[in-house]
Amino acid sequence: MNSVNVLQRIQAANPFQHRRRREAVLDTLTYVVLGVLLILIVFPLFWMLVTSFKPLSEVRRYPPTILPQTFTLENYVDIWQQYPFANFLINSFLISGLGTVGAILSCTLAGFALARLRFPGDRVLFIVVLATLMIPYPARMIPLFVLMSKLGWIDTYLPLIVPWFFGNAYGVFLMRQFFKGIPGELMEAGILDGCNPLHVLVRIYLPLSVPALTALSVVTFTTIWNDFIPPLIFINSMEKMPIAVGLAFFKGQGEAIWSWLMAASVLSALPLLVLYIFAQRYIIESMALAGLKR
Repeated sequence: MNSVNVLQRIQAANPFQHRRRREAVLDTLTYVVLGVLLILIVFPLFWMLVTSFKPLSEVRRYPPTILPQTFTLENYVDIWQQYPFANFLINSFLISGLGTVGAILSCTLAGFALARLRFPGDRVLFIVVLATLMIPYPARMIPLFVLMSKLGWIDTYLPLIVPWFFGNAYGVFLMRQFFKGIPGELMEAGILDGCNPLHVLVRIYLPLSVPALTALSVVTFTTIWNDFIPPLIFINSMEKMPIAVGLAFFKGQGEAIWSWLMAASVLSALPLLVLYIFAQRYIIESMALAGLKR
C-alpha cells in the first residue's frame, strides 16, 4: 500500500516538475533576449561617450580601441571655442521651454473640456484630434512654411514655439484620459460649491494631475529638443539654431571630426538624461493610468 502511494505521488509530481523546468527555460531565454537587446541599445551610447574622450588620432586608429588610451577633455573645450555651442544650447532651452509651456496650457484645457464638459460633437471632435496623428509632418511642411512666411516669422523662434500653444493630439489624448480617471463627483462637488469649470480645473483637477503634467512636459520638451526639420526650415541664422541642427555643423562638408561630434552629442543628450532620471516615475505612472481609462 505504501509503495502504491509513493508511486502516485511521484506521478503527480512529474507534471509540476516539467512545468517548472519549462518555466525556467523560458525565463532563461527571456533574460538572454533582453540582455542582447540591452547591449544593442546601450553600446552605441557607451561608444559615443568613450569616443568623446579620445583624441582624433586615436579615433582614426585601426583596429579601434574600446577605452581611451589617452584620456582628454580637449574635445569638449574645442567645441565651445570653435562653434557657438553655448548659443545652440541656450536656443534649445528657450524653444523647448516655451513650447512645453504652450503645450501644457493648450492640452490641459482641451483635455479637460473633452473629458468633463458635454457638448454636441465632443466625441467626433476627439476622433478628429486623434486623426491628426496620422498626418505626417512632411505633408504639413509646405503649408506651414507658406503661412509663416506670410506672417514674417521666418528666421525667428516663433514658428518653433507658437504652434505648440494650439495643442497636439498626443498631449490632448494623454490629459483627457488622465482626467477621465479622476472621479466626476469631484467636479460636481466643486460646481455645487459655486466654482465654474475653470476653477474646478485649477483648484481640484490640476493638483491631482502632477504625473500626467510631468509626463506631458518631459515628452514635449524632448520632442522639441530633438526636432531637426522645423528649425532647419524656419531658421537661417546660425546664432539662432538649436542644438539638433547645430550638431550637423560638426559633420561639415568634408571629413567629420568624430571626436568633436561625439562630445557635442554627449552634451546634447545630457539635459534629457537628467530630465528623465527625475521624472521617470511620473511618466510610467501617467502612461499606465492613461492606458487603463476609456
